[in-house]
Order: sequence, then structure tokens, then C-alpha cells
Amino acid sequence: MQAVLESLPLMLRGAGVTLGFALAAMVLGLILGFLTALARISKLRALQGLARTYVSAIRGTPLLVQIFVIYYGLPSIGVRLDAITAGIIALSVNVGAYISESIRSAILSLDKGQWEAAYSLGMTTPQALRRIVVPQALRVALPTIANSYISLIKDTSLVSVIAVTELLLSTRQAIARTLDPLPLYLAAAAIYWVLSTVFATLQDRLEARLERGR
Repeated sequence: MQAVLESLPLMLRGAGVTLGFALAAMVLGLILGFLTALARISKLRALQGLARTYVSAIRGTPLLVQIFVIYYGLPSIGVRLDAITAGIIALSVNVGAYISESIRSAILSLDKGQWEAAYSLGMTTPQALRRIVVPQALRVALPTIANSYISLIKDTSLVSVIAVTELLLSTRQAIARTLDPLPLYLAAAAIYWVLSTVFATLQDRLEARLERGR
């Protein structure tokens, strides 16, 4: 217990980095996922093919490999990124692929009458998307998007392999100093659990609010 108390400030700073990583990747991943979903349902086959390849490649490879490709692989073609930037990009690209499938499925699940009604009112396709389709699709996709984000919080631990001092690496540094791994790893697990629980609670409240707004 003494080791946990002594190491708590260091671990909480790491938890702050973890949360920052997750929030940045959430925002970028949502933007990327939305654009990819639109590309998947577009009528342009080249665009569809690019989006399908991106989603397939990301879903078919481990996140750890994706981090290595971006951080260690890109410098060989002249693209050098610091560890924080590389970590955020890797997490965003990864979660964006999963979010795109959630949004695409949600859009396709909507009744075609929604589109027809929008066009009958004189809306263009972008206007129909913005005013009618996307708000409903986001409501449908919210549970799966939120689950992707909760997984993302835990996946941030993988960026420790490129020396980003997030929660897991902070914990390992504390263990190296105290030589007491069990309580510190348990404390790290508890912090991840708390972060995930807080996010799940926010998800539940947002879903309830959207239900009341129907």
C-alpha cells in the first residue's frame, strides 16, 4: 500500500496523458470514421475501394503493428513523427476504421423514405445528410461508437512501447523504483477501470437524453 501511495502522483500524471490521448483520438477518429462511412456509401467506386481497403487493413492487423509502422516505419520514407503525434495518429486511424463501420451501418439502416422525403423538400444530398440522415444515424450508432471509445481508453496502453509516458509506462517506472509490482499493477488496473466506468456512465446519460429527445 505504501508503494501505491508513493507512486500515485506519477501514475495520476500518466492517467492524465492516457485521457488526453483517448480524447484526441476520439475526436480525430470520429471525423475520420464519418468521412470513411460517406466514402463507403458513395457512388464513386474508386472512393468505395479506398475506404474498403483502409477499413479491411486496419481491422485485419494488430494495433501494435500499426503503431510500429507509423513510428518506426515512416521515417524510412522521410516522415518523422514524435512519439505523441505518432501515438495519436495510430489510435485515431485504428478507431476511425471501427467507427466508420458503425456509422455506415446506421446510415444504411435508415428507411429510404427519409432520403426521399428530404429530396421532395428540395434538399441536396449534403443537406439531407446534415439535417436528416446524420443526426438519426449518430443516434443509432451511439452505443457501438461508445464501446469503441471505451476500448480506446484501454488501447492507449500500447503507446507505451514507443516511450509515451502514459499510465502503463508510468506504472512500470514506479515499479522499477519500488520493486513492488503487484499492488502497482492492481492500482493501474483500477484507474483504467474508473476511466472506463466514467465514460460508460456518460454514454448511458447521453443515450437517455437522446431517447427523451425523440
